[in-house]
Amino acid sequence: MSAAESISKCPVDPQNIVKHFLSFNEKMELPWTPRYTQTAGAGYEAAEEMSKEDSPLGYWALAATIFFTVAVYSFEGNLDHRQKSSYQKTDFPKELQTTVSAIDAERAAAASQNSTDKKEDKEDDDKKEHKPLLPQLQSKFKNSQAYGLDKINFGMFSSTYDTFESVLFLLLGFLPLLWDKSVEYGSQYFGYTEQDNEIKITLIFLAITTVIGTITSLPFELYSTFQIEKKHGFNKQTLGLFFSDKVKSIILSFVIGGPFVALLLKIIKSGGEYFFVYVWAFMFCFSVFMMTIVPVVIMPIFNKYEPLQDGSLKTSICKLAEQIKYPLTKLFVMDGSKRSSHSNAFMFGFGNNKRIVLFDTLIEQVEEDEILAILGHELGHWKLGHTLSNFAITQIYFGAAFYFFSQCYSSDDLYSAFGFDDPNRSVPDIIRLMLFFQTIWAPVDKVLSFILTVFSRHNEFAADKFSVDLNMSQKLQSGLCKIHLENLGAMCPDPWYSTYHYSHPPLVERLSAMMELDKKKK
Repeated sequence: MSAAESISKCPVDPQNIVKHFLSFNEKMELPWTPRYTQTAGAGYEAAEEMSKEDSPLGYWALAATIFFTVAVYSFEGNLDHRQKSSYQKTDFPKELQTTVSAIDAERAAAASQNSTDKKEDKEDDDKKEHKPLLPQLQSKFKNSQAYGLDKINFGMFSSTYDTFESVLFLLLGFLPLLWDKSVEYGSQYFGYTEQDNEIKITLIFLAITTVIGTITSLPFELYSTFQIEKKHGFNKQTLGLFFSDKVKSIILSFVIGGPFVALLLKIIKSGGEYFFVYVWAFMFCFSVFMMTIVPVVIMPIFNKYEPLQDGSLKTSICKLAEQIKYPLTKLFVMDGSKRSSHSNAFMFGFGNNKRIVLFDTLIEQVEEDEILAILGHELGHWKLGHTLSNFAITQIYFGAAFYFFSQCYSSDDLYSAFGFDDPNRSVPDIIRLMLFFQTIWAPVDKVLSFILTVFSRHNEFAADKFSVDLNMSQKLQSGLCKIHLENLGAMCPDPWYSTYHYSHPPLVERLSAMMELDKKKK
């Protein structure tokens, strides 16, 4: 058989391969254009009129957005691989061992000195208190590593899917397609027109995106909750409770999110050249509103809050609040155990109406003096102004973001690059917002998020110092160790990963810092 005959009988036509390669190469040339656009429907014809000289923003926008998305995924993926390597270590970290050994020695000495002052009704607490922490941490090290490894593997898979979905939606023109379908449904079922009823069509659009997002994220949430968390003994909720929470969350997003978006868009449309000032004021009011209703209205929908029973713990907490002049009015215990065995505590309220909430799991996992030390840390955030500074930073962030959005509001070339290229139709304000935050603001947001993470760690050290200054150092150290132990926290995190992701310093850093403060006090 000749070579020509062999080629003719080949099931794959080489000419088609070349043709498809050239077609792909042609489509990869700038400017990139979504598969679906408002003018072309499906195709690349509309992009041919765009030139680098006439529209540099539109020319680069889609390709730059995809490049940035992939670059962030690659960078964070590299950090994930570093953290995964840390979770694969089998030797207990020496620095943590040295630090906790010193803590155990101090606790043993203090326990020996105060042993005669203990009461009979605290015998069980004493046994728990005097049990060395290092052997406990060492016994849970393998479990902690396995839990962390499962989480990082799942996180890497989720991140890969999210990046793939984001890039695919951009290339296919999912956003303009979904908006056009929303216009179609609004016209067909409600008689809405895009020109006169943009806000109402926006609500349809957001409802559809919410449903799609819920469906695509559901398998990941189910796996995380009922596979990973259950495997490691944390998940306590049933499928019924899980889906009940999901339905409640969707209803709340419509009840609160719908009016919020409608008012936001109304302000943008009627605010004129300086609409960002009015939006800023609106965001401030909405933030205060949410901070007010979330703890007293929304959170009780999901959890039960009961007043902390009278006793030594309640008395001690009230004394601590009085000592630092914290206007505490109510103390609650939340039934966090019905969903998870993870523990926490938090504060909320304005002015002279402050409240503290303890997870029931926290009360079970640590002793009373350690709860006081942990609350001393949390109250330190309030006393040192961290709560107000975080709120102020958030408002400055909103102000800056919406100011720059106002400067890009009329950048039709930007919106055209993502498929909203019909000159006879106005680009919806919700699309302007979404594309601004997804493109121009995305790099800024990443940088600011990292800066805020560093700032948060600084505040955590400061709050630890506040608790130390209240002479609670030893109890805070042991309390943090126990929480870390019960929650299977990372014991040897990768330094790059923790610097980039952790809003709280790693355990060994916090313990070492407190021990240094203790030495200075002596």
